[in-house]
Amino acid sequence: MVTIRNFTHQDAEALRQSLYPDMELSAISEMIDEWNSLVCCGKYFEMFAIVSDDRIAGYVSLYEHSKTVASIGAEVIAEERRKGAASEAISLLMRYASEKRYRIILDQVRRDNTASIRLHEKLGFESDGYVYRNQRGQETVLYLKPI
Repeated sequence: MVTIRNFTHQDAEALRQSLYPDMELSAISEMIDEWNSLVCCGKYFEMFAIVSDDRIAGYVSLYEHSKTVASIGAEVIAEERRKGAASEAISLLMRYASEKRYRIILDQVRRDNTASIRLHEKLGFESDGYVYRNQRGQETVLYLKPI
């Protein structure tokens, strides 16, 4: 079973070990403070720890595009992948997003990320298949889901 929760400073070491081995603990703590500020680029943003078996399995975020549209992004650490953590965490976060009155989840997925494409399709997201280049120059496809 997977749960999601906000990060705390006590998570800094686990994050360093699993996701950010080259970062100092103080920098990770600052990053946690930024995540917990609930704002990114002037918009509502919230980052959650994905917790499985009392350990951090990754993170999932909710980012506001407009009053009714948000994006969800997930990252699961390598040794926890293919166990359903991302699917469960995104499903939990979609319910949370609905409670916050969002009505559409709009996610961009890199065209070469077949695992994410399969995950989005499994969760009922749809895409028209149009490929565009995102801000980083990567080929990306949009996936939408009403909630």
